[in-house]
Amino acid sequence: MSTDETSTVVVKTKPVKKLKPARKQVKAGDVERKETPQTGKEYNIWYNKWAGGDREDNYSNKVKSQTRCNIKKDSGLTRANTTGIRYCCLFYARGCCPYGWECDYLHTLPDPDNALPDSSKDCFARDKFSDYRDDMGGVGSFNRQNRTLYVGRIKETGPGPETEEIVIRHFKEWGEIERIRVLQYRSVAFVTYVSEFGAQFAKEAMACQSLDNDEILNVRWATEDPNPVQKVAEKRRLEEIGQEAIKARMDPRIVDAMRAVRALEDGDMLDDEGEVVEDPESSDPEAKRRRIELPPPQEATSEPSPQPLGLLSADTMEGLKYFAEIRKRNGVSLSVVHPKTIPPKPLTSGLGVADYGSDED
Repeated sequence: MSTDETSTVVVKTKPVKKLKPARKQVKAGDVERKETPQTGKEYNIWYNKWAGGDREDNYSNKVKSQTRCNIKKDSGLTRANTTGIRYCCLFYARGCCPYGWECDYLHTLPDPDNALPDSSKDCFARDKFSDYRDDMGGVGSFNRQNRTLYVGRIKETGPGPETEEIVIRHFKEWGEIERIRVLQYRSVAFVTYVSEFGAQFAKEAMACQSLDNDEILNVRWATEDPNPVQKVAEKRRLEEIGQEAIKARMDPRIVDAMRAVRALEDGDMLDDEGEVVEDPESSDPEAKRRRIELPPPQEATSEPSPQPLGLLSADTMEGLKYFAEIRKRNGVSLSVVHPKTIPPKPLTSGLGVADYGSDED
């Protein structure tokens, strides 16, 4: 005797973790500002430092940062989540924001899917410049989308793959990494993020920080990659981003109509979803498109070429007739205005300047 038993499987979905109010990373007065003794005699307001003096190694005089951001502990809700401000807190990225949930800026990582309201500012609402600084520091330039950071002064204690693993472990906290390249025996690494916002946040979060060997990192913007393969890939990526942005702002009906017209001109077949379908009757595997048989060329006659009538020229009317013939062969009806329906304009004896009646004057 057998009985049919039906078992129901209950799938438990993980509840969406809600952010808690952001905590205060430091207390007011906890962080002591330590400055290296200045050897210069002139203060440069552009670089915000003293000029001249000991310029042998500028980063040898740097002081290690006293604080560091911890995304898991420090992320939370602030006033910006209520007011709608989409910029991140610069001091939160550096790990030294004393305001916590009272801060007017976000205490979360920048969202790469949400574009900022002003492309001339970085994710911290700082104005970009038309060109980079000579030392590739600072905010950056709005003329180029830079997603790569130069990381210098790394202490290498092992082979290249070990150093690469250390760099990835410390830099992946600030965003998704696309690729990384370590120059062994040169204490340099190049970290490329998927989003430019991730690179902006990581540059401030890892400035004057250390990895595993108590070094002081030199994090700056990287110059343009001279590799031609990477140049082509970056150009293609920017074109795809532009196409997606334009497509998102356009009416989908207009996009479908443009796609249908283009397929009609190329002689392609479209399915219900608007995608190009291969012709099943084609015997040649390389022939992926069904071409339209063009109408036979008309024999040359001694008849004079038609004169332009009304607003449409003779070439325009011939083009409309040709397009109507193509639509007719593909089973699509198209109403074409016949030239006879447009009454011809009376000829004047003047010069015919733009047909605005200037001859009568």
